Amino acid sequence: MKVLEKHPMVMIVIGVIGISLSAIFVKYSGAPSVVTAAYRLLWTVGLMTPVVFGKAQVRAELKQTNGKTIVLCAVSGIFLALHFTSWFESLKQTSVASSTAIVCTEVIWVALGFVVFLKGKIGKAALLSIAITVFGSLLIAFSDYSAGGDHLSGDGLALAAAIFSAVYTLIGREVRKGMSTISYTYIVYFFCALVLCIFTAAAGIPFHGYGMSSVVVGLLLAVFSTLLGHSIFSWCLKFLSPSFVSASKLCEPVVAALFAVFLFAELPALLQIAGGLITIGGVLLYSRVEKNGE
Repeated sequence: MKVLEKHPMVMIVIGVIGISLSAIFVKYSGAPSVVTAAYRLLWTVGLMTPVVFGKAQVRAELKQTNGKTIVLCAVSGIFLALHFTSWFESLKQTSVASSTAIVCTEVIWVALGFVVFLKGKIGKAALLSIAITVFGSLLIAFSDYSAGGDHLSGDGLALAAAIFSAVYTLIGREVRKGMSTISYTYIVYFFCALVLCIFTAAAGIPFHGYGMSSVVVGLLLAVFSTLLGHSIFSWCLKFLSPSFVSASKLCEPVVAALFAVFLFAELPALLQIAGGLITIGGVLLYSRVEKNGE
């Protein structure tokens, strides 16, 4: 881990690939959005539990966690649950390209929250690079939207998901200052799973009856998109700013589109390709700006 601490960008790349698979997996689920999200988090908590309680150091940290931290983790879990539910539903109402591009505008809300609530500062060069990345993502969304169809409802859900994710990221930034990644994520995922189960029960939606494929999708989401995606980004919050971590996620539409080419034969339009290149360029620029402290 010491090597990775010196090169957190390696973990950023792994995290981007992990979250990019999320939209692909969701397309294969026949369960309602909230159930798919619940499967994902229940699998995640189940997979993490033996590891968490198998380490004396982690057990000790969990026992010493104060009430304020637990409350913050619980709130973080609630917003993560809202993010998953709204985004998964968005993917059912609009395309992968549009949904992932819009949900990645999270960086705007994180940057705003970082300045307003955490008293952070973002320089002009950083703002320019964020604007470039957002512009690239919007080009991808516009290209897909112009192909026809009414995506307004799905786009709105994706925007809501972006805001919910931004709150989750900002809370994580604060909590992670004095807490290990595994303890933080375990508590957050536990509360997230609990909230999703409550949502499902309150809506009167059955937890089963959607075929084995939906259960498998939940497992794949847990392994690749949560443990090798969100958890890695939570780890990176200790070494990189929340704005950069969120900006890195803007690569998701590009990577997801590449997966779609091979899995669904969805060839991107020229405008989508241009948007992808601009998005990657913006993220790389932001990386350089932050490294130089501009």
